Amino acid sequence: MDVLKLKAVSEENPSETKWFHYLDKHIPWIRPSIPVFGKSFLQPRDTCYVATSGLTELTYSGYQPHAYSWDDYPRLKNMLDAVYKALPGSSFNSLLLNRYNCGNDYVGWHSDDEKLYGRTPEIASLTFVLKKKPCKKSRDGSGEPASKRLKKGSHDADQHTFRLRHGSLMVMRGYTQRDWIHSVPKRAKAEATLINLTFRWVF
Repeated sequence: MDVLKLKAVSEENPSETKWFHYLDKHIPWIRPSIPVFGKSFLQPRDTCYVATSGLTELTYSGYQPHAYSWDDYPRLKNMLDAVYKALPGSSFNSLLLNRYNCGNDYVGWHSDDEKLYGRTPEIASLTFVLKKKPCKKSRDGSGEPASKRLKKGSHDADQHTFRLRHGSLMVMRGYTQRDWIHSVPKRAKAEATLINLTFRWVF
């Protein structure tokens, strides 16, 4: 897994502050209800999905987000161009955005191993105003879904914590999704909003 720092990702604002405010105020965020064992629960973060037309529809946790067009939010194309500049030769045609408000929002342990991303997906994760710590730990090799493995407990799991800074870019390649699970945990003392963009290629 690679962790890079995007310096001056925006020519008009090297600190990326304007990009953060654009994302926070202009993206059509939604907090969907997710079905869990016959009941509905609000997802503990806001989300939005952008994709090139004609792609396989994304579904996760029983939820299928509406796919907005890149043309609906042109500044996202500028962010994609900045990612391409940092990752020459990479290609992405979809973007999943998540917004974590203060310390109670989170995403649990999971892997992005949906079939529409292929066997060895490359996922570029761009973060703004980071006050949380994305974590990852190795799978136990059982082949079970992450939710089942975690219920059993993984006391000896190989776990790592990455402190990503504002404007940092984390790249997950190869068999990362097969061999590792990752999360953005709750942080009780976090007071800032975290916005994370994950650029992906859908086959």
